Amino acid sequence: MKLASSLVPHQWRLLKSPQLCLQAFIFSTANTSKSHTFWSPTLRQCRNLQTTVSPIVSSSYLPTSYITQKQIEIPTSPEKQPPPVQEGLGAFQKLPMVMPSIDLYCSALRKSKRVQPTKGIANIAKRERNRGAKQLDALMKELALPLKGYMESFPRKRLLHPYERSLIELTLGEGKYEEVLGKVDVLRKKVLSVGKEHASLCAKALSKKEAEERLNEGVEKLELVFQQQGKAVDDLLSIAKVLRAMPVVDLKMPTLCLVGAPNVGKSSLVRILSTGKPEICNYPFTTRGILMGHIDLNYQRFQVTDTPGLLRRCDEDRNNLEKLTLAVLTHLPTAVLYVHDLTGECGTSPSDQFQIYKEIKERFKDYLWIDAVSKCDLLGGSPVIYAKEDRSSDDAEIIKYRETGPDESIHVSVKTEQGLNELKSRVKEVLSIEMEKIKIGENDDQSVVVSF
Repeated sequence: MKLASSLVPHQWRLLKSPQLCLQAFIFSTANTSKSHTFWSPTLRQCRNLQTTVSPIVSSSYLPTSYITQKQIEIPTSPEKQPPPVQEGLGAFQKLPMVMPSIDLYCSALRKSKRVQPTKGIANIAKRERNRGAKQLDALMKELALPLKGYMESFPRKRLLHPYERSLIELTLGEGKYEEVLGKVDVLRKKVLSVGKEHASLCAKALSKKEAEERLNEGVEKLELVFQQQGKAVDDLLSIAKVLRAMPVVDLKMPTLCLVGAPNVGKSSLVRILSTGKPEICNYPFTTRGILMGHIDLNYQRFQVTDTPGLLRRCDEDRNNLEKLTLAVLTHLPTAVLYVHDLTGECGTSPSDQFQIYKEIKERFKDYLWIDAVSKCDLLGGSPVIYAKEDRSSDDAEIIKYRETGPDESIHVSVKTEQGLNELKSRVKEVLSIEMEKIKIGENDDQSVVVSF
């Protein structure tokens, strides 16, 4: 208010009009060449207004008096930069939309043709080479920028959650993900190299005809590059579709994983227990991937995972479907519902199922566990024994398994609904315990953070 009252009307007009203030400054400066002691009142007042210095901090102007030394961020050297942080689950749902290579090129070509030469160039040859160079530069950027965006938006595999890293390797193949991203980066660098080269040649053209020829040559060369190497973009599009279709797993939600040999009835139980709708057929490896469903119990939601079946063989000989099952059990906190089929219909003998069961339970012995014997309506009085089985080495444990399955197992039948209510109650009990374990883990993490 003191400053406003001290300004006379013509000084207010100068402050509101930058042009008048500049003219006053020029007039006063011209007068100072004759006498260094002369200052106009207006210029003196404008000089008095400059009382603070405002540096740029975090893309905004702040007065120096409001900034302490600790608040100013000083760029750190590459050696002192913090290591990259591992991403949580859900990275696949954040993948960008990838355009097909032909659409990407056509879109870039259309946009580049709209570029006009710089206004005010009278010479025809100069105007034409200016137009050609600008159009080639625009085409190069319209092609290279989306490719750069893909490279930055697709996560590095080493930073993914171990479960999603396993999904990439088992679904796409070892090294395929990095190979495709590498080819996209090679294409981007090639586009930049060719675009800059031909834009420079076009800018050096001596005539209108030569400038047009240079422009056409550059466009044809970039089109040829995309024809030869654009398949990498299409491969990246296919990878994005596959990964985006992967089921989303919530680590804060209890999970029940159904495990067992192929065709033992896991998918049928998933349909009964959850919202998942897997394919059900009478042949091995009906489940060709991870299927996720949900159970709602007492206003709480739980996850149910259907996994491909396991065969009796060592890990080195397992196919990618079996490795998907092991990846779920290894990398996700889950309870296990192991399904047994003692009728012989599944194609895996009870003896082999017993060996698989012992191996998996020993490997994941710390997990909450439920055993279910499916198709109990088909079980007769005598146990099923395959002709190829060697019974000479049978012990009491395997003989008992053929007859009743593991101890404390629940006998169920989807057809007659026998044992389903008991199974649902047991699942509810186990998932409630799993929920408590998750809550305890979250509280422990919070207490560690507070202690720091």
